[in-house]
This record gives sequence, structure tokens and C-alpha cells, in this order.
Amino acid sequence: MNKKNMMMVSAAAAVLLTAGMASPALAATSDAAQQAEIDALKQQIQILNDRLNAQEARQAAVEAQASQATATAEAAQVKAAQVDTIPAQVKTAVADNTPKPTKSWADDTKISGRMYYNISHIEQESNGNKVAPTGTGFDIKRFYVGIDHKFNDAYSANITTDMNYVSNDGETQVYLKKAYLQAKFSDALTLRLGSADLPWVPFAEDAYGYRFIENEVVDRVKFGTSADWGVHASGKVGMVSYAAAVINGNGYKNPTRSGSVDFEGRVSTNIQNVILGAGIYSGKLGKAVEGVTTYHTATRWNALAAYKTDTFRIGAEYFIADNWTRVTSTTGDKADGWSVFGSYNFMPNMSAFARYDSVNPSKDINSALDDQYYNIGVSWTPVKIVDFALVYKHDAVDGGTLGTSNGTIGGSTDGTYDEIGLFGQLRW
Repeated sequence: MNKKNMMMVSAAAAVLLTAGMASPALAATSDAAQQAEIDALKQQIQILNDRLNAQEARQAAVEAQASQATATAEAAQVKAAQVDTIPAQVKTAVADNTPKPTKSWADDTKISGRMYYNISHIEQESNGNKVAPTGTGFDIKRFYVGIDHKFNDAYSANITTDMNYVSNDGETQVYLKKAYLQAKFSDALTLRLGSADLPWVPFAEDAYGYRFIENEVVDRVKFGTSADWGVHASGKVGMVSYAAAVINGNGYKNPTRSGSVDFEGRVSTNIQNVILGAGIYSGKLGKAVEGVTTYHTATRWNALAAYKTDTFRIGAEYFIADNWTRVTSTTGDKADGWSVFGSYNFMPNMSAFARYDSVNPSKDINSALDDQYYNIGVSWTPVKIVDFALVYKHDAVDGGTLGTSNGTIGGSTDGTYDEIGLFGQLRW
């Protein structure tokens, strides 16, 4: 009962009390009249009580309705939240009950490729006379297709095919350049068994950056090759990278056995933009076969230094070789050579480049034999996987002949090789 109602009841009670305590004059009033007044007051008090009870009942009903409405709203919110989770529950249930696709062999297999090509004009002279391959045409110098398969995080395998044109039979031959099983135990040790990249030539090619135009100097004058059959190890410890190979020595085109194995190794480092490397080769070059006497061991020492940024690169390579062509000869010989190269990116996808090589292929037996080579050009990379270059190449051999990546150049006195054209590479 609220404060106002209590005051009304108290007032009525006070009236009754006052009537009971009335003065003697009032007591003289007839009993019937007094009783009628008392009954009238009691009736009024009862009416007030009934009204108060009715008001309290109505208030309780309103409060109950409000409480019910609140409970109903809260229940509706809970149901709405439950409904919102139904799509996610259905999606999860469907995913859990959908059969998982079986992983296939092809999911861990990658296929890559690279092609070196050119459209050019060649003029080659020997002793002042033009000789083959003088002329204009389209040529594919290299076309590699590689297949890499990963068995797990440690073991993988690679097969890379190559091709070349054989003038003797007029046919293009496809052969294996690389075929190996790889085990990577850590960043410090990776082993490859089979035909794989050798330590020096691929390293020097990467520092040079324009392999699609010309082989690096050691490979260009045939005092080394890029791959061979054997056991290969590589890795990185701190800032020092290394590579070592125990190989047949014949190169990747000739996996025949010999009486001994050769060794090639390299240590290198990249210090910010500086590239430094040193290498060694020692062996019989696969010539120690039954019935053949070998008198010398072929050795080669290599060194390279380069500075490379996003804008330009500049570098130099040097080699010394002993008895590289004299393993089965009684007399020995020495050779050396150097190469300087550079490029400048004058636009985001265009660069100018140049290179100069100087080689003494026979310092003891034919000291007059001398090779001077250079190239110069501009390259354009329209997309990441395509390069084009307008190039001029010149090679001059004095004092005899020399086998190079562009064929045999020279003559009894001298010879030259000039080529100009559009060179390119495509890779994926």
C-alpha cells in the first residue's frame, strides 16, 4: 500500500476514534443515530480498502505484463541469434561430410621451360675470306624443359632436357642436361645425385645476368661447362655459400665412366650488393679410360667480383687453367683469361649493357694465339618472363683457331666473327 492510501485509511480511523471519544453532550444522541454514522464510516473505509486493493491488483498486472514482454523480447533475441548461426553450422556440417579429394602426383610436380633464340646476321671470316655460317636467319641456341617433383620436404627430383642442332646429320637432337635426385637436409646441406649444375659456371652466369646473349667467359671458350654427372653438395653457412661436386669430367652430354673422378668447388658470399666468389677444378676431364695414357691433370682456378643494384651492375671474372687441352699429351700448356661486364637500367624495363673478354688459350705451346671478344646492346623486358635485346657481337682470334660457343673461329693466321640482331629469351 502506497503512502497516499495509508494516509486516507489513517484519516478514516481517526474519525472513528474521535467519535468514540466524543463529549457527553454527544453521548446523549440516540444510539441509533450514532450507530448509523459508525456504519456509514465503516462502509467508506471498506470502499477505500476495495479501491486500494483494486489499484494494487492493476499495478501488479501491469508489472507482470511488462515482465512477460521483457522475457518474450529476450527469448526472441536468443532465437534470432540461434537462427543466424544456422548457415555456418550447415556449412561446417557439409564440409565435414564432403569427401576430401585425394592428392595426386601432379600436385607436387612443376614444369618449367626456357628458350634462347635470335634473329640475326652473321659474317665470319677465316684468313680474310668469308666462311660458314655467314648469313641471316633464325636460331634457337637453347631450349630447356624442366620437370621438378617433390616427394616431401626433404626429397625431390629434377629432369631437364636440352636440344641442339647437329650439322653432320642435319637433325636437332634432344638430350638430358640435368637428371638428379635431391635430398635437402638443411640450409647448410643439400645433396644431388646425377647430372646437376656445377659450382662455377651457373654462379658466374647469374652474376653476369645476360646468359641468353652469351655464355660466361669460361664456358664460351670451352674451359668449363655448366653441368656434369656425379655427386653434388651445396649449402649456406652464415654469409658463406659453397658448392662442391665429384663428377665424371666429360660434361652432361657424356656420362661415360673413367679411371678417376674430377672435383669442382666454389665458395662465395653476398655482402649487401657485393658478390664475391672463388672456384677450383681438378681432374682428368673423363679421359682416364682403359687403354689411354694420361700425362697431366687439368686444373682451373676462378675468381669473380661484382657489384649489383636495382639500377646497375658491374663485374669482372678471371681464370687460370693448366693442361686443360693436354691431359693425354706429353707436353703441358697453360691458359688464362678475363672478362669485364656491366649494365645500366635507364628505364624500369630497359637497360644498356656491354662486355669485354680477353683470353690467351695457349700460353706455352702457341703464345701467339689470342682471343678478343666484346658485345654491346640494349635490352627490353615487356613482361617478367620475356626479354628482347638488340645486340652486336664481335670476336677476333689471331694466331690460329679457337673453339667457342659461337663455333670455331680463326684460321692459319686469323679470323673474325661478327653478329648483329635481335636476341631473346622466354621462360616460364
